Amino acid sequence: MTSETETPGEMTFGAALGELEQIVKSLESGQLELEESLERYERGVALLRACQAKLATAEQRVMMLVGELESDDAGAGTAQVSEEGVCGE
Repeated sequence: MTSETETPGEMTFGAALGELEQIVKSLESGQLELEESLERYERGVALLRACQAKLATAEQRVMMLVGELESDDAGAGTAQVSEEGVCGE
């Protein structure tokens, strides 16, 4: 289990999400004192923000890779047309 002293930004996505899920379960149980509930809620918000930031970064990377693939495909398509034009003459 991840230490609660580790900052959410330093955690992997999976570790942050796992801790967030545990916090949600503990809050839903209704067994915590008010102060502990507030502390866990604050930690949960920090974990949620870290997860959202990691997802946004991953989405940007995927979009960049898709763009590179599309530009590679466009370049390959141009090369094929050029070759077909030469062979068709």
